Amino acid sequence: MKFLKDRIQNIFLRNIILAIALLILLFLITLFGLKIYTHHGQAYSVPDFKGLTISEAEEIVEDKDFRFQVVDSVFFNDMKRGVIVDQNPPADFKVKANRTIFFTINAFTKPKVEMPNIVGVSLRQAKAILETRGLFVGKLIYVPDFAKNNILKQKYEGSEIQTNTLIDKGAFIDVVIGNGLSSQSTYVPDLFLHNKDKALQEITNHYLNIGAVIYDESVKNFKDSLNAAVYKQHPIYSKKRRIRLGSFIDIWLTVDSTKLYKDALLIQTNYFDE
Repeated sequence: MKFLKDRIQNIFLRNIILAIALLILLFLITLFGLKIYTHHGQAYSVPDFKGLTISEAEEIVEDKDFRFQVVDSVFFNDMKRGVIVDQNPPADFKVKANRTIFFTINAFTKPKVEMPNIVGVSLRQAKAILETRGLFVGKLIYVPDFAKNNILKQKYEGSEIQTNTLIDKGAFIDVVIGNGLSSQSTYVPDLFLHNKDKALQEITNHYLNIGAVIYDESVKNFKDSLNAAVYKQHPIYSKKRRIRLGSFIDIWLTVDSTKLYKDALLIQTNYFDE
């Protein structure tokens, strides 16, 4: 009886040890399996997809073992249709494989908006009204009229445009402005180191027109054009220079910091004393 009892105890103890060993093994297999499945400790930098088409991005995504999804669209008039303008996560962000990258693309077709009425208001008011509709002030056309600095006509592509007419969002509206009954002038603004949009805003604020926009050889793509800064303008800025309202100002832009530095030195010695 004692032998049988000892044997039963040994079998029971061996089964308990075996069960514990199996549980430990199962835990280790599960732990290592999860590490392999989730690529534990492996992180990859998200590429910069901005400016690429969806087909170009798709090749990179497949090669990097990522996924993507287009979640929104916007519209930029001076950017290629269908290219990626924003991404989440951003470029160089560390993620694991199989992560989904969310894209915002530039719309293929221009959205339409209704033309507001800006006749009879000041240029500053007209600018604010247009921007609420996604429109911009284009060419400033000054004519002799007692309604000084008031908008007399609103024009699009050379013709007057009626209020509530559907028009492409992002369009530039030319305005005819009363210049009083005598010749008026304004100071030339200092555009150095401004990007294109800021330079355009400053030119408009001084009742002037944007002329030629010239990028140097350092600007190679759309992203560069967004980061480019003005390093030269004509007419040049000085504390004493004045020009007629509605005159044109040409600007040159670059992303070459050495050129901006050299031109900054030139400006410090010559620019402001003319």
